[in-house]
Amino acid sequence: MAGAAEHGPGYPPLKGAALVLGCLGLSLANFMVVLDTTISNVAMPTIAGNLGVSTNEGTWIITAYAVAEAITIPLTGWLIERFGQVKLFLTSVVAFVICSVLCGLSTSLETLVLFRVLQGIAGGPLIPLSSTLTISIFPRERTNIAIALWGMTTVVAPIFGPILGGYISDNYYWGWIFYINIFFGFVVAGLTWWLMRSRETPTKRSRIDVVGLVLLVSFVTAFQVMLDKGRDLDWFESPLIIALSAVSFIAAVLLVIWELTDDEPIIDLSVFTSRNWLISTVTLSLMFGVFFGNIVLTPLWLQQQLGYTASWAGFATAPMGILAVTTAPIVGRLLSKVDPRLIVTYGMGVLAVSFAMRLQLTTQASFGSVAWAMFVLGAGVPACLITLTALGVSDLPPEKGAGGSGLQNFLRVLSMAIGTSLTQTYWDNATKARRADLVAIIDPTTRPQPPANLPGSAALPLFSRVVDGQASMLATNSFYEWAAILILAFAGLIWLAKKPEAPLEQAAHG
Repeated sequence: MAGAAEHGPGYPPLKGAALVLGCLGLSLANFMVVLDTTISNVAMPTIAGNLGVSTNEGTWIITAYAVAEAITIPLTGWLIERFGQVKLFLTSVVAFVICSVLCGLSTSLETLVLFRVLQGIAGGPLIPLSSTLTISIFPRERTNIAIALWGMTTVVAPIFGPILGGYISDNYYWGWIFYINIFFGFVVAGLTWWLMRSRETPTKRSRIDVVGLVLLVSFVTAFQVMLDKGRDLDWFESPLIIALSAVSFIAAVLLVIWELTDDEPIIDLSVFTSRNWLISTVTLSLMFGVFFGNIVLTPLWLQQQLGYTASWAGFATAPMGILAVTTAPIVGRLLSKVDPRLIVTYGMGVLAVSFAMRLQLTTQASFGSVAWAMFVLGAGVPACLITLTALGVSDLPPEKGAGGSGLQNFLRVLSMAIGTSLTQTYWDNATKARRADLVAIIDPTTRPQPPANLPGSAALPLFSRVVDGQASMLATNSFYEWAAILILAFAGLIWLAKKPEAPLEQAAHG
């Protein structure tokens, strides 16, 4: 994150009710956009059925939004210079709400995918913009609180996505997962225009880096589609996946070369020379990939193996939000008093404990055992996300803050996509492997007996289903074992960063 003041005149911070309302509006904008990355996941089968397409085709609803959002996030710094922070923010909010309504009104997969693309394009800049604007309205000595409040919405939104998506798709028309953005958008746009319309940043005309933009679009599109379709097409056994991986790799290499040599690059890659930005961004991306894999796997396992509805699967993951909300302000206050590397290490340790709690789950696991592990998880995520985000700009020059924030959020979003894809692929493959192991140790002379109220022909299918459930459970335990090991390994990376010479709230303001 970086302060808004770095792009123009230093406006005085807001005070009293204006500060509270301004923070509410800006945080709600981030919540709204991040929410839409997960709210459609649970509702996607319902949407696909309503539109008369297969579930496999319906995944384009998720892919389209993710690709478009990932493309526009790193462009935020350049867009700010061209249009100004407040104008860009308000335009993005209005466009996002309009596209959300159009998504809800769609009657075919083609139109829904189109409007999801436009929704993602509009929403991408809101993630880094909400952070920079939030910091700009707080006094310098309270910047750590601004960072904590913004980070809290980033943590909580992915939790509420499955809950709202599941509840709406179970009880109402699926279009309401998009229509709820009307309320969010009205509050965000109204508060921002009222409080911040006179706090615009200077603009300058600059040429459009067309080559860089084309390469960025090519890389992100090919990479995201590869991740989303790889599992269904058996990865590199498919010529399409091979082609997409080649396109994404070549486009990424050319993009880096072009942006490093162009006079007015659309993405400022010079932030990679900052040691703290690089280490914190790599650590954040790795941590978020594992964390989001957990967010995807838990409701998936609950629904497929334990028979939970989409709503109840969401309720089981929701307790994470309790400690996430309550500990975020505490983390914000500690930023100026404790070595941030210690805070991150603590957060990673809590994540590892939560993952380890899942190692002993069985197919008879209670709702409480799942919810309790998610509750513990909530105490660790803010310590990682908020601190790593603040540490990332601790030694960036003020003029590079917005670009650094945008690029960091871009890599975080990509890591979410990678974590989701790899988690599901690992879970599927591990389930098959564990089933083969279980079948190999079953005595072939065993003759399973069905319950008294079922015919003998039902015995074998029922027994096979029990074996499937146990295999899935073992695969789930295995994932959390690896998650705990990896998160502890990632914790060591943060000690490669330098301890900030000044408190992080001063560094964030620049």
